[in-house]
Amino acid sequence: MNQTTTFSVEYHRFLQPDGEPEGDLPPLADDAETLHALYKNMVFTRLYDERAIALQRTGQIGTFASSLGQEAIGAGVGHAMQPEDIIIPSFRENGALLFRRFRVRDLLLYWGGDERGMANPDLGDDFPICVPISTHTTQAAGVAFAIKYRKQPRVVVCLLGDGGTSKGDFYEAINLAGAWNLPLVFVINNNQWAISVPRSLQTKSETLAQKAIAAGIPGIQIYGNDPIAVRHHVAEAIEKARGGGGPTVIEAISYRLCHHTTADDATRYRSDEELEAHRKLDPVPRLKRFMEARQLWSDEQESVLIQDCKAEIEQEVRHYLDSAPPKPESMFDWLYAELPQELHQQRQSLLGKESSND
Repeated sequence: MNQTTTFSVEYHRFLQPDGEPEGDLPPLADDAETLHALYKNMVFTRLYDERAIALQRTGQIGTFASSLGQEAIGAGVGHAMQPEDIIIPSFRENGALLFRRFRVRDLLLYWGGDERGMANPDLGDDFPICVPISTHTTQAAGVAFAIKYRKQPRVVVCLLGDGGTSKGDFYEAINLAGAWNLPLVFVINNNQWAISVPRSLQTKSETLAQKAIAAGIPGIQIYGNDPIAVRHHVAEAIEKARGGGGPTVIEAISYRLCHHTTADDATRYRSDEELEAHRKLDPVPRLKRFMEARQLWSDEQESVLIQDCKAEIEQEVRHYLDSAPPKPESMFDWLYAELPQELHQQRQSLLGKESSND
């Protein structure tokens, strides 16, 4: 039998669970400013998640998706991107969005059912949160094609979960990315669960990264609980794409320590033993221990950081709670460039009813 070709998937990790380095570290591991930015983002994201869940439990926002245990992915991706790049997120990338100028008040508006939360003009061309699974991956290919057509030095970064790689949209998107050599980086948050479906039942692929091989593009695995690995390898893939080197699929291996969303009860389908084992692999204390060992972080800095994060989050929550509700007629205002006559009549009818109630 003749063998035409062989493939392999690289795996990368720099930090062990106790924060001890593993192998040769990239230059950013010696950059205190970068390490502090990553750590502060992860801590802020975790505290924001806690506050958002409290708001949901008291009926002040709707269903919310936490990123507990997966903060290193959002932090590493968001910090690796340049301002001119475009993020096309799923619904669990809170840390990345915070690096991309999304404000907590805007995120809370969105989860509170108010679409104005995704309409901040400071966000530029970044896309809003996408809740439907993997539908945004083909949008990412389209945006990346537009960038290439216009010869702009920009890169699209599309984030999705492991469940999204089982959708046809994902296969179509990576096929287009490979065929057209697009400036596009896919980052898969493999947190082991697609709601209640474990990774083992989703696909027979030994890795999710190897799905890129069929599209003719590189696919690598990184340890998603290692913020240094995420930041380093995502930045490499982004700059490769910016230089015309084409797309990359990155599988970031992590674990969802939280429920899928506040509408889920993960105790129904996974064991306490499994959850506790993964708590020991938490990315936040991992980076903290690494910095402490190098005398780049102290208890005093930790105390100030937590105090500052909580104060900022509370200020943002107050902005959200004090926001005036949207006018009912706004439901018509962003559907079409020119509103069809039938909907125009409905809008006018609604305005008439509002006037009569005044």
